[in-house]
Amino acid sequence: MRALLDVVLIVLNLYVWVLIASAVLSWLLAFNVVNPYNKFVHSVGEFIYRITEPVLAPVRNILPSLGGLDLSPVVVILIIFFIQRVITYYIYPAVF
Repeated sequence: MRALLDVVLIVLNLYVWVLIASAVLSWLLAFNVVNPYNKFVHSVGEFIYRITEPVLAPVRNILPSLGGLDLSPVVVILIIFFIQRVITYYIYPAVF
């Protein structure tokens, strides 16, 4: 059971890094640092969008509109950190 919890923690940690990569890529595209018509950049952006959008879209619907500022990745990362702490401090020690 601890191995399963370790896998869950690793997946949550990887998802945090994907969310950070999504935010950085959106900034790079917004400021024209990378070319959005480049095939590699487009495929990476599409992959990250498909991975993160099912989680970020419901959070965006709940949060109020702040103009051009998107706080949904921050909220999701905080939720993931909370889940990781609950697993680490409460669930993991209870498993034999």
